[in-house]
Amino acid sequence: MEKIFVFGTSTSGETFTDREKETARLVSNFTHGINTFIISPRRWGKTSLVKKAAEEVTKKEKCLVVHIDAFMCRSEVEFLKTFPVEVIKQTSNRWEEWMSNAREFLSRLSPKFQFGTDPMNDFSFSFDMTDSSNSIRDILDLPQRIATMKKRRVVVCIDEFQQIAEFPDSKNFQKKLRSVWQLQDMTTYCLFGSKMHIMSGLFSKQSMPFYKFGDVLFLNKIPEKEWIDYICSRFEAGKKKITTQLASKICQHVSNHSSYVQQLAWLVWLKTDYQANEHHIEEALTDLLEQNSMFYSSLVENLTTYQLNFLRAMIDGVTEGFSTSAVLAKYNLGTSSNVARIRKSLEDKEIVDLSGKTVNFLDPVFSVWLKRELGL
Repeated sequence: MEKIFVFGTSTSGETFTDREKETARLVSNFTHGINTFIISPRRWGKTSLVKKAAEEVTKKEKCLVVHIDAFMCRSEVEFLKTFPVEVIKQTSNRWEEWMSNAREFLSRLSPKFQFGTDPMNDFSFSFDMTDSSNSIRDILDLPQRIATMKKRRVVVCIDEFQQIAEFPDSKNFQKKLRSVWQLQDMTTYCLFGSKMHIMSGLFSKQSMPFYKFGDVLFLNKIPEKEWIDYICSRFEAGKKKITTQLASKICQHVSNHSSYVQQLAWLVWLKTDYQANEHHIEEALTDLLEQNSMFYSSLVENLTTYQLNFLRAMIDGVTEGFSTSAVLAKYNLGTSSNVARIRKSLEDKEIVDLSGKTVNFLDPVFSVWLKRELGL
């Protein structure tokens, strides 16, 4: 059965909405060798956007696309072991070719192969990692060598790229990556992640190795008008109806947050027999809050009084100027230097995000829960 709304996973096809300009820009970057950094909060649709652009360049431009999730990599060695395995497996469609490429391009690492009952699906390989600079270069240059051999551009998309900032001696490892990747003319890199302050630090500071390495794309929220048209069309696809006014309320309740718009719309759709109404939306929002209540309660338990006061100010509409004497006194935030520490701590906990001088909730449903449950 066709999915009406999609959340929790990447979207595609009819459940992928808007992002036409971003998709076109990303496709152009992929095909013309422009490296791209995509930065946005979690669950704003980065992965869906990358997959959409990847599908287009695979079909139209015959590019080879590799998707790597760096989330589970906790060190340089773990990254270097994951990288070549995924590159070889995703640029070939036969296990014989996987073996051939691994032996040819990683011969100095002595690759070892393992097979299951189904060689195509139960195949993996490993190798002995060394500290040799030649071995590391062999690994990092693998996409370029495969692209040259196949005479097809390779696009390497690395999700949760900010993980490399947590590696021991991270800056030195970043230098290794850039020193190899910047010389590749047949490989394009798309590096993206959800911890905005860390990602921004990797690419925007002149002292960092990846400074000016490529195009930086800050992903904005999908406009409400686009969401309204999408929600109405998806209700219609599911043989139900919703007015544009009620679709707008769904968006406003969750501040146009991509994943939450899809989830709340789905909950409303479930409660609707034929025509959605205000009661359905309120019930769906209550369900959404209850689903997250245990997590939010645990989150609040670990916040200090100053941090809760800071969030209370945000709920009252304060988004900047926290260090002014009026705000400091009204919300009992202490000193100006204390405000900086509070904000930094809330950023590290991924509760708030700083955009320019404006501070926003990363999770808009959390702010709704704080209002309702704690009366903040």
